Amino acid sequence: MAELTKRLNKMVKLIALILLFTGSKAFTQPLKELTLQQAYDFARANYPLLQQKDLINKSAFLTIENISTAFLPQVTVSGQATYQSEVTKIPISLPGFSIDPLSRDQYKLMADINQLLYDGGVTKTQKDIQQVNSLVEQQKTEVELYKLKDRINQLFLGVLLLEEQKKQTLLQRNDVQLGLNKVTAQVANGTAFKTNKLVLEAELLKNDARQIELDANRKALLDVLQYFTNKNFWGDIHLILPTLGTAYTDSVERPELQLYALQDSLLTVQNKLISARNKPKTSAFVQGGYGRPGLNQLMNDFNFYYIGGIKLSWSLGSLYTTKRDRQIIAVSHQTVAVQKDLFTLNTDTQLAQQGNEVEKLEQLITVDNKIITVREAVMQASNGQLENGVITANDYLREVNAADQARQNLVTHQLQLTQAKLGYLNILGKL
Repeated sequence: MAELTKRLNKMVKLIALILLFTGSKAFTQPLKELTLQQAYDFARANYPLLQQKDLINKSAFLTIENISTAFLPQVTVSGQATYQSEVTKIPISLPGFSIDPLSRDQYKLMADINQLLYDGGVTKTQKDIQQVNSLVEQQKTEVELYKLKDRINQLFLGVLLLEEQKKQTLLQRNDVQLGLNKVTAQVANGTAFKTNKLVLEAELLKNDARQIELDANRKALLDVLQYFTNKNFWGDIHLILPTLGTAYTDSVERPELQLYALQDSLLTVQNKLISARNKPKTSAFVQGGYGRPGLNQLMNDFNFYYIGGIKLSWSLGSLYTTKRDRQIIAVSHQTVAVQKDLFTLNTDTQLAQQGNEVEKLEQLITVDNKIITVREAVMQASNGQLENGVITANDYLREVNAADQARQNLVTHQLQLTQAKLGYLNILGKL
């Protein structure tokens, strides 16, 4: 007994270590219910594209840090040793006085330090460009991530549709079983042919096959949804849809619109850079060195020396292209405006189509309910006729299947209506 307890303790410790050091979803608590919003959030957090936003931020930060070094002192160290065939000489000869000529071998070791004082705003504008460009790239990622919601909608509603079809299949089975019970009694009493019983039994087997197919399809969709969300589900997980209204007149809030606005902002900042590059630049400099000769060219000895001052530079070459550069920016602004107009047109068209789809499905559902009422009344009457031997099992099945088809049409249209409403909200950017 003690040995068994010892082994169990070891096993518990091993399982604890596995749970502690592994992040696999295989060891997480399976979900018993899942809302559509939770599915969106889980899928977004698990989607590899989300990592791209962090990479964009890191890249922008490093680039801005590099740009900021423009205002740090720039140090250059250089050296040279030369030998020249001729040196400067002073052709003066005075009694008791002589000037030694410079050595033909000369040496220099120098350090130049330049400190940028004013660059016309180029550095600041370049940093602004990187920041806005980072926002543009992140928004592009948001546009792609938003498309993920449509895929989750399809999976979510697909599972719910299969569940509703399974319920209707079970209702049909009950109706068939009810008829089979009556026919079985009639066959036993010799008032009905055995073929009637066999027809209904075959229909029950067909119903069983349909349930197997629906269960397999539901599991397949749930498996895909698990991969998207990186969560484990119970087999009978309860999927919860949000409450959807009936009025759809709100404004569009799609991430694409924010992308177009950021692209416009980026072009505006790039236009500022054109102006900044046309401004003069000033910097302070210090040059120190050691060599022969130094600054005093008449001294033929090694010596230290330095020079300091302020430099002004103004490159006028960019003035030749400034006008065309601004024209290019203007054309890019127009391109963004055209893309935005095209997106707005397509969105309005999709909203109109989706709105009509919602209205159509609402009307169909009203008709479906009326059809079901009639079909179920006919089926009930057929049930009595079957019991009295007025109709055959095939006649009864025809009415059972007609009622089942009416119910299937209703649940299909109900899920399609939900899908249409979600699609409308998705086009608006409200999900």
